[in-house]
Amino acid sequence: NVEPMTADHCCSCFGNSSLQFADMTDISAWHPVSLTPKKQINVSIGSGYPQDWSGDLLALGVFEGDLPSKEGSLSGCLATLDASLDGAIEDIIQTYEFKGKEGSQQAVRVGGKIKNVVLIGLGKVEDAALEAKWGLSLFQTLGAAAAAAAKTTKARTLALALTQLPPVDEGEASGKAANGLLHAIYETSRFKSSETGPKLESAELLFGGKDGAAAVQRAQAFVAGATLTRYLVEAPPNVCTPAHLAQAAEEIAESAPDVYQLKVLEKADCEALKMGLYLGVAEASALPPKFIHLTYTGAGEIKRRVGIVGKGLTFDSGGYNIKAGAGSMIEMMKIDMGGSGAVLGAAKTLALLKPEGIEVHFVIAACENMVAGGGMRPGDILVASNGKTVEINNTDAEGRLTLADALLYVQNQGQLDAVVDIATLTGACMIALGPAIAGLYGSSDAAAEAVAAAARRAGEKVWRMPLEKAYADALKSPIADYKNVGGRAGGSIHAALFLNEFVDTERVAWVHLDAAAPVFSDKDGSATGFGAQTLAQWVLGEAGLAG
Repeated sequence: NVEPMTADHCCSCFGNSSLQFADMTDISAWHPVSLTPKKQINVSIGSGYPQDWSGDLLALGVFEGDLPSKEGSLSGCLATLDASLDGAIEDIIQTYEFKGKEGSQQAVRVGGKIKNVVLIGLGKVEDAALEAKWGLSLFQTLGAAAAAAAKTTKARTLALALTQLPPVDEGEASGKAANGLLHAIYETSRFKSSETGPKLESAELLFGGKDGAAAVQRAQAFVAGATLTRYLVEAPPNVCTPAHLAQAAEEIAESAPDVYQLKVLEKADCEALKMGLYLGVAEASALPPKFIHLTYTGAGEIKRRVGIVGKGLTFDSGGYNIKAGAGSMIEMMKIDMGGSGAVLGAAKTLALLKPEGIEVHFVIAACENMVAGGGMRPGDILVASNGKTVEINNTDAEGRLTLADALLYVQNQGQLDAVVDIATLTGACMIALGPAIAGLYGSSDAAAEAVAAAARRAGEKVWRMPLEKAYADALKSPIADYKNVGGRAGGSIHAALFLNEFVDTERVAWVHLDAAAPVFSDKDGSATGFGAQTLAQWVLGEAGLAG
């Protein structure tokens, strides 16, 4: 007779240890995951003329005034280039009725030493500006259009030129173009079995002058931060865990130990600080929470101290108020750490730029919102680290709970001048502003404008929303200090008002960014990197180095 194998028999061949099975959901055990791009595109400032360049793609920014009337003929740069390309430029203009209108473009294959040419309309030269009133600047758009053409033509080499230099700083214009190019050339394929990416290897900007190289280097720093944000936001929740966010912070700190210090608080540390709201959200997850505090200290005398807080829900099931049914977007809840992704992206940029005279506290309360027997329930009352009590009316309004304890924590890091938080907080803001715009709430006009100005420099879209104090009555609870939701109407405002209760706005300026929509593009199926450049620009502005 064969004796049945019991658990004891099975384990005996391994000594007294229990059987350990591989975690099939841990993709890193099966597929390498890196936070560093495998390929870097070489961007440089050239000094030659378009007609002398040779390569795969020449992208030429054309102003309306550089084009001839119906009876006229080409002149200047266009005439010289046209002659070198056997009339290809004039053929493009006439065949496609290209008029140089801003946003227009036309690409053709010409062969010869320049294989492809794309004409990109820049509008009227007198309207050219380094910064747009809304969205991408003219030169970021130029770079993005060149990137799109490079993808279409599978170009490995690219030159970007202008028909004339507009009345703006040439170096800054080249930096903006490099920013638009490098940001738009991004492709996501890290989690495919065969990783692909853009073919482009080098881009030469045939304008920029003596300051162009430095401007391009700054652009590369901004895009490096936004790329890290994209890597984190696009990663599935079995990769981007609270520990993964802590790892990203550690890599940033190790890359610039002269300006960064990292502290990661574990669950016991947070319990000691009585972070009941944050830990209440984290309680149901099998993954331990990670409270990340990354401190940047610039060289020289510190003149400004600021805090940046990012929502770090690496997966949000909704808890007992589970996300269910069509439109719940539960399969997209990997993006609920988009705020923390932006925070770490900004930190990455600062590690490269190293602005002086400023101290920045980056804070992320990272965790998951899951369902389990020990998790928070609708009707529970949780206690914040300042002793305030919150009645949980909806477990799917969890981000504001984690942010509340994070905001309280950052305000205890000395006398800060300003704090900005960014979060994928409410579906209400998505409904109000659509897929590309973040809602901006501020404790004062000056604080709000500082962040709005940073967004304009970054080319990202934010819209000022009202912090309507009269709506705060909806957050009153009969049995606790607050409720965590205030009703369906005005949901984004209620969330901002809830956070406002945990910020001493008489002591520190505060801005809240509700970025639920723009962190991910449904159209492209990829993360956008939203927020990283705005936050980095804001820090530079606070340091007196805006640009």
